[in-house]
Amino acid sequence: MTATHEVTNQVPLPYGHDTAADETLLDALRQADADWAEPELRELGRLAGSEQAAEWGRLANEHPPVLRTHDRFGHRIDEVEFHPAWHELMRTAVSYGLHAAPWRDGRPGAHTARAAKFFVWGQVEAGHTCPISMTYAAVPALRHNPSLAAELEPLLAAPEYDFGLREPRTKRGLIAGMSMTEKQGGSDVRTNTTTATPQPDGTYRLTGHKWFTSAPMSDLFLTLAQAPGGLSCFVLPRILPDGGRNRLQLMRLKDKLGNKSNASAELEYDGAVGWLVGEEGRGVPTIIEMVNMTRLDCTIGAASGMRYGATRAVHHALHRRAFGKALVDQPLMRNVLADLVVESEAATAVAMRLARSTDLALAGDGNEALVRRLGLAVAKYWVCKRGPAHAAEALECLGGNGYVEESGMPRLYREAPLVSIWEGSGNVAALDALRAMARSPESVEAFLGELDAAAGADRRLDAAVADLRKQLGDPADLEYRTRRLVESMALAFQGSLLVRHGDAAVADAFCASRLGGDHGAAFGTLPSGVDGAAIIDRARPVPA
Repeated sequence: MTATHEVTNQVPLPYGHDTAADETLLDALRQADADWAEPELRELGRLAGSEQAAEWGRLANEHPPVLRTHDRFGHRIDEVEFHPAWHELMRTAVSYGLHAAPWRDGRPGAHTARAAKFFVWGQVEAGHTCPISMTYAAVPALRHNPSLAAELEPLLAAPEYDFGLREPRTKRGLIAGMSMTEKQGGSDVRTNTTTATPQPDGTYRLTGHKWFTSAPMSDLFLTLAQAPGGLSCFVLPRILPDGGRNRLQLMRLKDKLGNKSNASAELEYDGAVGWLVGEEGRGVPTIIEMVNMTRLDCTIGAASGMRYGATRAVHHALHRRAFGKALVDQPLMRNVLADLVVESEAATAVAMRLARSTDLALAGDGNEALVRRLGLAVAKYWVCKRGPAHAAEALECLGGNGYVEESGMPRLYREAPLVSIWEGSGNVAALDALRAMARSPESVEAFLGELDAAAGADRRLDAAVADLRKQLGDPADLEYRTRRLVESMALAFQGSLLVRHGDAAVADAFCASRLGGDHGAAFGTLPSGVDGAAIIDRARPVPA
């Protein structure tokens, strides 16, 4: 064809970068005494920034999973078929220990190291991190049945991705799913109607319908059902010890806004065999341990998405020219970019702090357990709530090019709302913070103690903490204004972390805008005087 024009001013492909070259992330790793993990993290970061990994993410989303309910002869098989790219993503995540590996790793900061890897690899593709997260979260709940845990935990933690329907104990590695919500209940799982009937051999037979079953191709599921003693937690394998299929029928896959690469299903138990985990009637306290772990991953996932969006926006602005100069040199664009980076770093700081708190709490630190209990609910609400607005602004930085699927930004935008809904939407997360404060008043003091560690370092932070104390001391209309309170807690938490451990320019911009009130409703409204160039430079992609 005749060449009608020369293509100019197009941004180079954003590949060949190290996504682990993130000072906020690496500093958090060192604070947790987990710098032993940095070489492997950087290796994973280089892979995450490669064109090959990006292609896996693209293909896994352009070819979503397909449910095969029956084989060619009419036999029920209930299998989910995935594109090979999905398996490459899963294999990488498992081999680098993003799943349950930290539970078998005695090194200091093992959970923080795993969180850093989850953050880095999640920037490639978010859908497959759902089963990875649930496998991680299943272990503490499963330990309520020590005999089952002894058999299954080594396989859940094994660095082997072994896809396919086989009896769990015959596989090299396992993936776990979760099946809680029902049509009538949503987050109100105590209204679940699925029944569990005890059998003479110690098992139970479960009958009922689950409205959302995450990762239905998993080897086993944790689920809730009504036993004679009340709502209880059970583990159900897809394949029984005798090699037969458990009576779990996949009715259909959900057609979701985003998260296209990952399967979510409606599932029916028709006398399915399950084993009790914990005590009858203690299903919610048992499975809440799994939920808390996945809530941590929701926060990490939201922070990961923000980092991806910020770095993509900066990359574009560095190479694209408009009105005679690079976008990054346009004052208003610098304001937008710096604001996106500030939000991203604040999200990363709090997510990684809670990962470190997980390490310390599991090691027996009671104060850290309190900080984690309240801080996790607060961060789950706020960080995940900020994700969609951040993704929209990052997309807009690319203009019309960002609205085109090839840019990858529409996928980020569609994915962003999920973590704000998954494991409890905004109201559920905010009310969980209120519940933690009511049931464990000492958690409030532990949380405030975390904020007080930065006392005197920034007058705007000091004023925000003083105002927060007033809000906490006012019982009037507390439930009605819970979102306002939890937002204040989250911002003070992020400000305290950035002032103590973050970059000085980022901390100053955060305190001026988020705590000092010098900020508009939209991104790109940072006040004059912040060091935008230094902030933007922190999100400049680093060549691998």
